[in-house]
Amino acid sequence: FFFPQVLLLACAEDLECVPGFQQKVFYIEKPFEFREDRLILNLKFDDCQGNNKLNFEVSNPDFRVELDGNLVALKNVSEVGRALFVHARSEHAEDMAEIFILEANEKRGALKEILKLEGNLGIPRQKRAILATPILIPENQRPPFPRLVGKVIRSEGTEGVKFRLSGKGVDQDPKGIFRINEMNGDVSVTRTLDREAIANYELEVEVVDMNGKTLDGPVRLDVSVIDQNDNRPMFKEGPYVGHVMEGSATGTTVMRMAAFDADDAGTDNALLRYNILRQTPTKPSPNMFYIDPEKGDIVTVVSPALLDRETMESPKYELVIEAKDMGGMDVGLTGTATATILIDDKNDHAPEFTKKEFQATVKEGVTGVIVNLTVGDRDDPATGAWRAVYSIINGNPGQSFEIHTNPQTNEGMLSVVKPLDYEISAFHTLLIKVENEDPLIPDITYGPSSTATVQITVEDVNEGPVFHPNPMAVTKQENIPVGSVVLTVNATDPDTLQHQTIRYSVYKDPAGWLEINPTNGTVGTTAVLDRESPFVHNNVYTALFLAIDSGNPPATGTGTLHITLEDVNDNVPSLYPTLAKVCDDAKDLRVVVLGASDKDLHPNTDPFKFELSKQSGPEKLWRINRLNNTHAQVILLQNLKKANYNIPISVTDSGKPPLTNTTELRLQVCTCKKSKMDCSASDALHISLTLILLSLLSLFCKSFA
Repeated sequence: FFFPQVLLLACAEDLECVPGFQQKVFYIEKPFEFREDRLILNLKFDDCQGNNKLNFEVSNPDFRVELDGNLVALKNVSEVGRALFVHARSEHAEDMAEIFILEANEKRGALKEILKLEGNLGIPRQKRAILATPILIPENQRPPFPRLVGKVIRSEGTEGVKFRLSGKGVDQDPKGIFRINEMNGDVSVTRTLDREAIANYELEVEVVDMNGKTLDGPVRLDVSVIDQNDNRPMFKEGPYVGHVMEGSATGTTVMRMAAFDADDAGTDNALLRYNILRQTPTKPSPNMFYIDPEKGDIVTVVSPALLDRETMESPKYELVIEAKDMGGMDVGLTGTATATILIDDKNDHAPEFTKKEFQATVKEGVTGVIVNLTVGDRDDPATGAWRAVYSIINGNPGQSFEIHTNPQTNEGMLSVVKPLDYEISAFHTLLIKVENEDPLIPDITYGPSSTATVQITVEDVNEGPVFHPNPMAVTKQENIPVGSVVLTVNATDPDTLQHQTIRYSVYKDPAGWLEINPTNGTVGTTAVLDRESPFVHNNVYTALFLAIDSGNPPATGTGTLHITLEDVNDNVPSLYPTLAKVCDDAKDLRVVVLGASDKDLHPNTDPFKFELSKQSGPEKLWRINRLNNTHAQVILLQNLKKANYNIPISVTDSGKPPLTNTTELRLQVCTCKKSKMDCSASDALHISLTLILLSLLSLFCKSFA
């Protein structure tokens, strides 16, 4: 079904002969099937010079156009696509016709769409002053150039007028591809065209007078470049790597190969077909895979038994894939790429120990790796189907052993993590199991070879004596008499099967206060214990002792003794500060606040008792007031002259018996002017002599009396 009354570009009575198809666009309704040799439609081609050497080409090889213009199918065809293109070429002209195939439900709207698009298609609905029919030019034409490709017709004649052509390809980049004969409207191309660079040109043509004034137009002139098969298929998305699990069912899709062809996708020039040219390696079958010629899907074609990774020469196959255009016809261009297919491993082999029993020897008291257990596994070493996981399933009640996997060798590293005791057990037997990180496939199980026995022999070594308890603790008063017994230490030899004697010695005694009997371990004092010593920390003195057995060589054990020292009142209190200053005209006669401290501990320290020694002279010059348990204040009873005074003050602690310390407080009476204090002792001698005279006078009076 077509509509010639709408689609005719021009009627014979309106226009002179125009070379090419008399109708360039057709719309037909798609039948259920195009029947072989049945007329579809008739195409009229006229080169206006007798159609000498006329030849037709159809874009679909299932159709042909006979010399009389009849379009027929070469066989029964049900799938065609949306359009057919017919290229006609004679000795003097060539042209292209388009046949659009509509579904049945598209027919009603086709006429309206055609009328809407007639400007785009270059199809006139009425007689025009300028007729510019679309021009179709094959790409890759050879010289000579320029080459006549079309003609623009003016219905009112060409006398006294000129044709003017413009647009991309004429006066816009790329410039100079097309040109028009100003006098007769012949359109020429000046060089070879490349459809893949520019597929369509939209030009404009107009008619002007000799002064350049536009008379008709502009009218659109469409130039379409006809595709030639000048581009090979290309694989652009490589590298192409696919994976398939070993044992996969026949027909399992591995990967898809997709090539690209720069030619017109609507023609056979870009219709690709795929093929496997070569497979490497060729075993166990030279045809392990098949590629869908249209989709490019690669699938397996061998049985699951042949797809066994462990029996293959290599788990990697390389396929050389060919893509050919023109639907795979011999004339098609080709491109190739390599597809790499990796056969992935699945856990179809259980790990097996290389022997049923392993031997190990370890010295008592030692930790670390004692033996490496070896296994074999035929699966892929790079996967969890090969990596081993070991476990101790019997013989390890005390958790003295652990086993871990060496990630490089896959061996099981059996270690002692708790020191073994020869005297408790000289032999150990472990049962070890090995599995994979990944689970086995359902029809494979772990067998007897996945377990092994490890026989461990413990070697006896001479162990050092052990103190009981360790550390040892005792409490003593400081200042106990030299030669006092502190305690008796006790050490035993773990080597119960060996009969050895033990001797003791002092290892570390920071203050040099202690000694030990080498035979019975009695610890005594060699000096006075002093809680206030710098070697005592937090009332505790620490010393270390050695216990040495009679083995060959002898073994040594170390014991720690902590002596907590109880305080006794053996330190007198001290007074601070011992120097004070006051102005001779001071109004505030509170001279200084005194504090007392004691190295001993409570209750041998505060509260302290502060007292002034007896003052000499006719009148008292100062007094002392207690402020709290640790402080007192010295107060002048009157202003004194500038001098230095020594005030004896006694401080007594609360110990039983109490200890007293007398300290002289040096009091400097200074002159103070303008916030400056002058404490030079120029009058000190005078004051001292005065005190001396007063004292002598007092003695004289007493003796006289």
